[in-house]
Amino acid sequence: MRVSSGSAESSSRQVQGTGGSSAISKCSAAARGYIQDRFLRLLAGRRRRRAPLIHRGYYIRARAVDHCVQDFLLKTQSLPRTQILSLGAGFDSLYFRLKDMGLLHHTVVYEVDFPNVACQKATLIKGLKELSALVGDTGGEGLGAITFSGDDYKLLGVDLSDLPELEKTLEEAGLNNEMPTLFIAEVVLTYMENTRSDALIEWAAEHFPQACFLLYEQVHPEDPFGRVMQQHFRQLNTALRSLAQYPDCEAQQRRFLGKGWTECSVMDMNEFFTCCIPEDEQQRVQTLEPFDEYEVTLHYSEDQGPGFDIICKEWHLKCSHYFVLAASKGMEPSWTPLSPSVTVPGPIGMAGNVPAAVCARLSGIPGSRRYGHHSVLIKPNVILTTGGFGEEDGQHCRVRNFHMLSRHAGHWEAVCVTQNIPEKRWDTLALVVGGRTSPSSIGLGMLWLKFAETCDASGPDDFAVELVSLQPAVEAAALREQYLFVYGGRSALEPVLGDWHFLHTPELSYAVIAVEGPVPESRHSHSACSWEGGVLIAGGLGAAEQPLGSVFLLRELEHGFQYSHTAHVHEGKLLLVGGVWFHAPSVPGVTVINLMTGLCLNYGINVEHLEWPLMLHNHSSVFLPNEKELLVIGGGGNCFSFGTHLNPEPVLLSLSSILTSH
Repeated sequence: MRVSSGSAESSSRQVQGTGGSSAISKCSAAARGYIQDRFLRLLAGRRRRRAPLIHRGYYIRARAVDHCVQDFLLKTQSLPRTQILSLGAGFDSLYFRLKDMGLLHHTVVYEVDFPNVACQKATLIKGLKELSALVGDTGGEGLGAITFSGDDYKLLGVDLSDLPELEKTLEEAGLNNEMPTLFIAEVVLTYMENTRSDALIEWAAEHFPQACFLLYEQVHPEDPFGRVMQQHFRQLNTALRSLAQYPDCEAQQRRFLGKGWTECSVMDMNEFFTCCIPEDEQQRVQTLEPFDEYEVTLHYSEDQGPGFDIICKEWHLKCSHYFVLAASKGMEPSWTPLSPSVTVPGPIGMAGNVPAAVCARLSGIPGSRRYGHHSVLIKPNVILTTGGFGEEDGQHCRVRNFHMLSRHAGHWEAVCVTQNIPEKRWDTLALVVGGRTSPSSIGLGMLWLKFAETCDASGPDDFAVELVSLQPAVEAAALREQYLFVYGGRSALEPVLGDWHFLHTPELSYAVIAVEGPVPESRHSHSACSWEGGVLIAGGLGAAEQPLGSVFLLRELEHGFQYSHTAHVHEGKLLLVGGVWFHAPSVPGVTVINLMTGLCLNYGINVEHLEWPLMLHNHSSVFLPNEKELLVIGGGGNCFSFGTHLNPEPVLLSLSSILTSH
């Protein structure tokens, strides 16, 4: 269906604006050392510093494009002439980088974008000696839609959706269909109607006997992150049109193979980062600047056991929603720049679904919209939530207040918390361990929370809490009688920790634990639960920011796991709730592992009764054993450049059916 002319013109203007925004983000990434490109600052115009997550996102995008382009130039270096046709090039610096590196001895670069964009870029090139000296000027501009013309660079102003006009303009500019040609479409085709973008893909395959196609776009529109991503682009009037028909990497691969391309490989950006970027380069990028998308949660619980969470979810979620595709036909030797160097796990099957329902009486309560926090059942029917980042007093900030929920007559209600009441008598303790207030302020010590003996579920009275600050700081903890079991985490100096300690809580003294047998890989963002006198450690991220597929109880049980989930143990079953995993078309729901047999079943979350995306990362959860229910509090976070989504209300997950049948 065609949009009205007024709406189409507005959308066209907004799409044109995405190129400038992209150039500014790439320029910011280059200024921080992610990308080596001295031309971006000349083409971007104004400068604006982006967040570290944005830097990483544009870094992986630039690396994917450069990887494929340079592979094409390498494979065709013995040929007398080749061509690169960049569709929707915007203010990209690709030509100038390749020319500066001496890689265009026999290659002509053609760039196509809207006439307004092409004219602006041509004016920039002519006005900056550093650019015009590289490209030269043969005086061919002004011929039709050609806005700038050099010996090996042609800048064309034409609407890509007008295929006859595009073909005519390319012919006038000297594009030779018989020469090996690389087509580049970097977040371009998705803004076009599918019939027109499909026609462009098919036209390229039909008219160029030796051709390659490089595509970089979004994927997975229907999971929570994808819904936020789509809403962002709709609000900008730049809807992602391809996602409904081509929602995943497999559909995009079928698209190209069905349009005349004989070979096609595709990777999401998590896979590309793992398979195509050397380890030393991965480590360089990970240490460039403090990554504020990590959030720390350190916690303690009498019945559940404390755990540790340092969250790198937003980066991996962004990478799972973008892909790079390389298609080719007639190339000798074949063009396969995306050959994986490691085995990628297949999709994870689901054994069923768990129903989710909003807690009606908790709608709009203070402290609900937050992430990176922790919640703990301090007494039957009483839940404490502390820490994290979210909304407080109408502001987005690190949450400093405590929030408590109390269940009365089967309903959860929010109650007030008062601090440091001297006449109260205290009979319940909770221990907050470690944490941080910024990427550089790590290791905040320990904090006892003393609850008054009247703290119970008998009435809606205010709860009194006394705070007692202690030192030193630790990274993670799980309870064993009067001891906290400390394992893993991160520090200001180390990306992952793998040491083991017992912390004797009455005396606050440490003892190093000698571990016999195979020692687990150092990790952070794992979970820890007490079970049968020991500690279960599940999942997490290793030094290379890759999820670790192991569960340890001083011995390893082989299975693949997500990370940054929450975990609980119930009647010999380990429950992993939410988190992030790689290489799966779905998001983690609830995983149930029988600790005696090793049987593992995965369950999705049925969210048909929720009116908003339920993000099961950066959340906290409390297991209610009598009801066989999980109360999920908070969750969500930064969705790349698409904004922040925080789950607005606590959600109840009913597990009675899966715990009975498992």
